[in-house]
Amino acid sequence: MTSLLTDLLNIKGVEVTGYKNNDDFISIEICSLTREATCPRCGKMSRIIHQNHYHLAQDLPISGQDVFIRYNRRQFKCKTCKKPFSESLSYIGERRQYTDRLAEKVVKELIHGDIVNVAKHNHTTADVIESMLDYMSKKKWNLDLSNLTRLGIDEIALRKGHKDYVVSLVDLDKNEVIGLVEGRTHEVINKELDIWDEEVLSQIREVSIDLSGNYRSLVEKRMPNAEIVADRFHVSKIINDELNDARIVEKKNLKKIKNEKERERLKDILKGSKYALLKSEENLTDKQKSKLKEVKDEFPLLAKMHQQREDFRGIFNDHDDWTEGAFALIDWMKEAKETFKNSIGTLNRWFSEITAYFETRTTSGAVEGLNNRLKLIKRLGYGFRNFGNFRLRCLICWHLDID
Repeated sequence: MTSLLTDLLNIKGVEVTGYKNNDDFISIEICSLTREATCPRCGKMSRIIHQNHYHLAQDLPISGQDVFIRYNRRQFKCKTCKKPFSESLSYIGERRQYTDRLAEKVVKELIHGDIVNVAKHNHTTADVIESMLDYMSKKKWNLDLSNLTRLGIDEIALRKGHKDYVVSLVDLDKNEVIGLVEGRTHEVINKELDIWDEEVLSQIREVSIDLSGNYRSLVEKRMPNAEIVADRFHVSKIINDELNDARIVEKKNLKKIKNEKERERLKDILKGSKYALLKSEENLTDKQKSKLKEVKDEFPLLAKMHQQREDFRGIFNDHDDWTEGAFALIDWMKEAKETFKNSIGTLNRWFSEITAYFETRTTSGAVEGLNNRLKLIKRLGYGFRNFGNFRLRCLICWHLDID
């Protein structure tokens, strides 16, 4: 029976010497097949047993029952150093109440679950789950920045309506989150960048950022060889926001119309027109196309601004040459200076970073997609009581070397 349990347990280098089947769990006693250990100080082998130290640790369940193994972490005495040392075991770390393979299983579950339910499922506590996450991240972390050349920087709010922000750093070539920072000040971001060596920072050639201005000076200082590219989707957003503001103004102006019947007719036309105006024209449904036509027929300013918005999109879609794209954007800005006054000011301030897109074609589209995934993890991640564990919870999705 013990031979069968040894095969069933499947821990390399050990054999089962006894077991007990309790009502709630199975207790299995194991011993090591090796008779020697390597001294961590001098590297010499020793066969001299100094002491036996028995411990209990949770392992993978068998047939739905929890399994605890009783193992002996022997203490050897080194002939060379004349000092005792504890043997290193391949299946469990020092001072751990769980095996490595159980910790790997739990971390895999955390990728798609939350800490509270993962703890319940494994009949343990949130503290133990957090301990497993921290242990496995140190043991099997695989964050490789050697080929990082294109970086995306963006931010998400941890809590809607609050000022608790997380800045995400993304490898745009691999579509992987490579860093998370609690807060968006230069001080906290610099602490994360300090972990990267100067060689990594100097090899970055492109950085995609939004138009807030918070990151521009930071990138210029820490990544001297990088070209800053304003993300085209953030650029398009300021155009869309001003178009939507114009729609809201038109709606408010309807109150000035004294003819109640005419006022209600125009109000019905504007009702539900937001997405018809703001969505890309080729992505409109038939109903939205019909609504857009109604709005453009009755509101000349919105019709003009909508066409200018479409022309603006066309500039970024159609030009992959910096000279052609830059001059096309200048012409557009001259034409739209009366309709998109606020946007023109932003475009002027960020002209160099915006037009860099025509040469690099770099965007933060991947960053936005990954940020959505981070938001999902945030919702699933209740039970983490500090940002460090939340950060690990996010990064394991991309950088933990577990099959």
